[in-house]
Amino acid sequence: MVTPQRGWGPIDNRPYFFLSYAHTPTWGPDGGDPDHWVHTLFKDLCNHVMALTDLPAGAPAGFMDRELRSGQGWPEQLSENLATCRVFVPLFSPRYFTSEMCGREWYAFNERIVQAKAASGASDLPAIVPALWTQVNFDLLPDSVRHIHVDHSSFGARYLAHGIYGLIKLKRLRDEYEEAVMTLARRIVRVAQDSPLPTSRPRPYESTPSAFKPRGEGPRRIHLTVVAPTRSSKPQHRDEGPYGDDAQDWNPYHGESARPLPALAEEMIRSLDYRITVSDFDNDPWEWGDFGPLESDPGTGDEKVSARHPGILLIDRWAISDEDRRRRLKALDDSARPWISAIVPWNRADPQCQGDEGRQLAAELDRTLPLILERGRRTDCRIAVMGVPTLKAFTDILPAVVAHTTRQYLKHAEAHPPPGPHVPRPRLTGPTYTSYPGTGSDAGGES
Repeated sequence: MVTPQRGWGPIDNRPYFFLSYAHTPTWGPDGGDPDHWVHTLFKDLCNHVMALTDLPAGAPAGFMDRELRSGQGWPEQLSENLATCRVFVPLFSPRYFTSEMCGREWYAFNERIVQAKAASGASDLPAIVPALWTQVNFDLLPDSVRHIHVDHSSFGARYLAHGIYGLIKLKRLRDEYEEAVMTLARRIVRVAQDSPLPTSRPRPYESTPSAFKPRGEGPRRIHLTVVAPTRSSKPQHRDEGPYGDDAQDWNPYHGESARPLPALAEEMIRSLDYRITVSDFDNDPWEWGDFGPLESDPGTGDEKVSARHPGILLIDRWAISDEDRRRRLKALDDSARPWISAIVPWNRADPQCQGDEGRQLAAELDRTLPLILERGRRTDCRIAVMGVPTLKAFTDILPAVVAHTTRQYLKHAEAHPPPGPHVPRPRLTGPTYTSYPGTGSDAGGES
């Protein structure tokens, strides 16, 4: 909550940090509180933040969910604090990246960063400050986390070897613990002050996806194809504001966002722990019925068409004003696999997207892609093909479209055996008995 202060401008009383951690399960009746040491860290961080800032008495220095699980309304409190805190502090541990709750917290906060970068045009907002709770293998981090800069060198070798949990549990490392916590508190305060992150509307916790794929699930891939004209190929009377030199420069919400929509969509899909490729429909070199990014043939090294990944079309209705593009889209629709989906951004604040011409373009797109659009209307994310009116609506619906497209791929795609010679399926057989000469008995029996 920001309240005015006479003579000095507004006071920012938002929590400095949100402590995100994986809850440790209890292991027995006398096990005590398994997250006691996380709470100790939280209190020490809060004490340091209060000492390093001018937060007034009673203002929350940080937030953790320790007291929420037994109370009512804890999802709303989580969402509220994720939407207002200044810095997100995830406690890295092997358990952290298997926790759906932690994955939801990460996604909700990272979405704030994506939206803030879109509004400001900033290339980076380092508002996620990871800390090592226990030692982790950085090579095994989810793809959705790999873009975060993790610099732990200033914390010391023992911190890297033991994590904060090891430092706090071993009495001989108490000094190293105090130094690590002070270093972390200073970093939180510096990031909050140097790269302020605007608040956002709370995201409903129940509908927030996880940024971490479930344990045992292989790499997830998806392909995004941008169907949009450029500044030079748009209809002559169309405003050039949303367009650039390349289709991937398309920015239909340019009144709200300083970033092209394909770049924002790519970042959001990657934050869902997908590996994503993006291309321009006019320059895609594959057969539209297959709809997949190029891969290398292991035998020849040549690139070939692959239908192994789900795909999403990001469509500007103005793109179908071009006859050749309309013809190729129709050919795609005629053989569209079930795992091809579409999203149609249609900015309600753009006067040219309204009125008779807007309705005519919508009807023409329906005639061009009847199969893909009708499939989209039969889903819970039908707004995606009806015309997504705002940037907020786009960021809300994109995860649902990604999830639906992936489900359709898993349901309908043909499974292919791995490359290499066929290996017969092993079979269990009964016991084999061997007779030894002169014994008159079999091995394993009584003589």
